[in-house]
Amino acid sequence: MNSFLKNACKLFLILIAFILLGKPAFARHPKIAPDLEALDAEVTVDVIVQFTQVPTERLHAKVLDRGGLLNSELPIVKSGAYSIPAGKLEELANDPEVARISRDHALRGTATAISPATLDYYDYAVNAEYGWRKGLDGTGVGVAVIDSGIVKVPDLEDQKYRVVYSQDFTGIGSADDQYGHGTHVAGIVGGNGRNSTGFNYFYTFRGIAPNVNLINLRVLDQNGEGTDSAVIRAIQEAVSLKEQYNIRVINLSLGRPVYESYTLDPLCQAVESAWSAGMVVVVAAGNDGRDDSRGTNGYGTIGSPGNDPFVITVGAMKTMGTLPRTDDLIASYSSKGPSMIDHVVKPDLVAPGNLIISLYTEELTLPRLYPGNEIPYSLYKVNGSSAVSSSYYRLSGTSMAAAAVSGAVALLLQQNPSSTPDQVKARLMLTAYKDFPASSTATDPVTGQVYVNYYDIFTVGAGYLDVLAALNDADIAAGDALSPLASYNSASGTIQLVTASNSVWGTSSVWGTNSVWGTSVTRQGAVSGNPAAVWNDCAIQAFQSVWGTNSVWGTNSVGGTNSVWGTSISSDSATSILINGE
Repeated sequence: MNSFLKNACKLFLILIAFILLGKPAFARHPKIAPDLEALDAEVTVDVIVQFTQVPTERLHAKVLDRGGLLNSELPIVKSGAYSIPAGKLEELANDPEVARISRDHALRGTATAISPATLDYYDYAVNAEYGWRKGLDGTGVGVAVIDSGIVKVPDLEDQKYRVVYSQDFTGIGSADDQYGHGTHVAGIVGGNGRNSTGFNYFYTFRGIAPNVNLINLRVLDQNGEGTDSAVIRAIQEAVSLKEQYNIRVINLSLGRPVYESYTLDPLCQAVESAWSAGMVVVVAAGNDGRDDSRGTNGYGTIGSPGNDPFVITVGAMKTMGTLPRTDDLIASYSSKGPSMIDHVVKPDLVAPGNLIISLYTEELTLPRLYPGNEIPYSLYKVNGSSAVSSSYYRLSGTSMAAAAVSGAVALLLQQNPSSTPDQVKARLMLTAYKDFPASSTATDPVTGQVYVNYYDIFTVGAGYLDVLAALNDADIAAGDALSPLASYNSASGTIQLVTASNSVWGTSSVWGTNSVWGTSVTRQGAVSGNPAAVWNDCAIQAFQSVWGTNSVWGTNSVGGTNSVWGTSISSDSATSILINGE
């Protein structure tokens, strides 16, 4: 290994060590989330209180009697959402029937990019057309899109309107999309290309599962903002409607930073409840892969609930505007693992998420904020004009990548309706395309800053979504498919993937660590492909030198207590994206 690679390897490992060393700051009270500490006693704060049982009027009264107000009931996580004076939190936490008090965080969807009019070919990058040729288009499968709502557009209609159920959880009173994010996501999952009338197949903007049924659960307002409690209520509703609409998939192209362990976070508890109910939950990884505010080169930036080991967490790839996927590269903004606090190995997969063309209407917020994302009719219509399309619009982000995976899951479940969520996740990870370069660079065209990405397990997970390979695979996983944890053994100087005793990983040669993650996704000192997951020699000195030192992560470990996935919409560069590598 030459000196440059050795130094790069050491730097990479030191950064990951900082993340693995990160410990949550302990609160004064073990039942109170750290980001609720040190608040002014008179300030009213929105919280989610988890009880030891589904709350009744008697349990609600424990909050109300302390000056609280019930905002919504959240029985799926034995909780309620309340507003309460901060000075009453410790007294409430002392009640033995109170299990945990967490902030009702703000969250948002993440996507945008100013871009040239170039085709994305995302369906070809993941081999979706193979499923279509086999007659698989999502028919009969329900996908719950928990987002900013869906506006009625022709590409979501055929013989009938395929948004079969809609409900608002924002309090606005309408489930129609006013922002633009949810409609775009819905098009990637299940648009049928009705409004794109190009002269050949490539110019028809279809979703991955173009006949799927969509369940529209609106949790984000006209500015793309929402709360934990709204998302939990929507998940709760999806579970209750599962049998009526055959809801097998939940798409969550939204999130916020990690503030507490996934074992305590009520948002994570909600997605686990949906998973246990037989629903595959697909979550965007986040768009913070360029965040070096903690000196980690973007590692440790996976958001919640993408940090939960049950769900399928998805990072974003760039198709580079070409049909072959062999030249595709990771988007530099795609958030990287491991997760904060718990060190869960994430993302699980990557999928096309950059410069993706999908559905919109002109009156939505995003098109007004980012007119540079518009595309001309000439991009997809024969003899089309250069006027701005009223049907299609371009966005970038892990939000788009998650939607592509949700569509792929619908195809798998149409083919194999009896598959469990764990079997679906395991199959997608096992069959993911794993041939990546060792590294790639992206240059911000405005600032000139260069971002270097390594194709390790914390950047691309088990690999790149491959619908053809997944549909052709006959292996059935036995056991759970929880994402493993990353753990450092100071005695041996090694890093290991820690899996549950009943985990599918490592139970056979088919599902072993090397088969699922592969050697090609563990470059430059990342976890090696063998089951012991031993790091290479350049790791040992780095870890020995920093292990046991004080945590570099404070209470506000990712972006501060007020941070969400970008107070402005995140993109592959700070202000703009070019098609062939920023």
